[in-house]
Amino acid sequence: MQLDQTLMGNSSEDDDSFTRPLGRWSVFYYGVGHMLNDITASCWFTYLLVFLTDIGLSPRNAAAVMLSGQIADGFATIFTGELIDRFGHFKIWHGAGSILVAISFSSVFGGCLPCKFFSTSSSTLETVSYSTFAAIFNVGWAATQVSHMSMVNCITLNSTSRVVLASCRNAFTMVANLSLYAVAFVVFNVTTAKTHALIENQAYLAFFVINDLRMAQSAKALVPAIIYISSFIVSVSLQEVPWTAQRLKAYFSAGGIIWVFCGAMILILPKSLNGFMYILSICIGIANALMMVTGISMQSVLIDTDLNGCAFVCGSLSFLDKISCGLALFVLQSFQNIQTDIASPMEATNSNPVYISVTRFGLGLVPAVCALVAVAVTFTMKLHHPLSKPLVEPLLV
Repeated sequence: MQLDQTLMGNSSEDDDSFTRPLGRWSVFYYGVGHMLNDITASCWFTYLLVFLTDIGLSPRNAAAVMLSGQIADGFATIFTGELIDRFGHFKIWHGAGSILVAISFSSVFGGCLPCKFFSTSSSTLETVSYSTFAAIFNVGWAATQVSHMSMVNCITLNSTSRVVLASCRNAFTMVANLSLYAVAFVVFNVTTAKTHALIENQAYLAFFVINDLRMAQSAKALVPAIIYISSFIVSVSLQEVPWTAQRLKAYFSAGGIIWVFCGAMILILPKSLNGFMYILSICIGIANALMMVTGISMQSVLIDTDLNGCAFVCGSLSFLDKISCGLALFVLQSFQNIQTDIASPMEATNSNPVYISVTRFGLGLVPAVCALVAVAVTFTMKLHHPLSKPLVEPLLV
């Protein structure tokens, strides 16, 4: 009888240890664990197309390189999730993925190694070489991401703490991105684009503010910086909110509605009102934080206490994100190539103050439609009331 009571007491203590709210430092340590992935991803999505087209690849071939990386990332998230669920060892997967990211990332931006080996400048060989290193980089990126995301569900069963971990992770994502754009802001302030071809092939946000809105070169770094600062502030603020299933859905829907508004404004904003883009950047940052933090948190609510397969769930949800993003970029970049053959966007903006370019569709219409669909799906979801306890200590004090 005494042994049974001891075992029951130990079981109760174990359960309480998993439902007990987390402290400030535990949240902080988790939040910084994804920063290498964040800063490389920011550089990847913002400047890879710029780099590849600057060295001579066509927009279609540059998009093919990015698509190969996204496809490798998408499938790697599923396989990595399955392997983590079978064998565990989150920290080993996280560490191995981080090492692979650090090694392979420099190869993506480090030039065509096979071209140097065979002493040739074939565009086909360049495309294949960069695609290979892009795929390797994204496999490491996927291993780090899936292990880090699924780790949340094993760290705590407390829903408030899970949301706090997700919001802290998102906040440090903004810190990583801001550090990149701080460097970019300095570079763009002291240098100017040398060719029209370079300007035409910026990543979509930079392309939009320079070509469509005709803003200063520094806006390529300043506009994203404002987005990330706004997102950082909101992400940190969300850590103090007591969360329920309905509140998660409401905040996510609010972010989606804000994004629909932002997407519509991007489509119709004329160059004569380009200063409004700075205000719009604040709204985009708010919407991004609301949707990202609550979206990941709803994923944790769905997993709940059933931790078998949690890594596969995270990987599967990430699969659609990676594949759809890669395909969208490839299609948009292909149309971008056709558009530049027919008419220059710079010339078009001189005659039409609201030129609906491919960039506007990619930056405004596509995210807005996706946000609207996401809000509709969220309303149909039935989330149970999660286990929620207040934090041990306020994170903002």
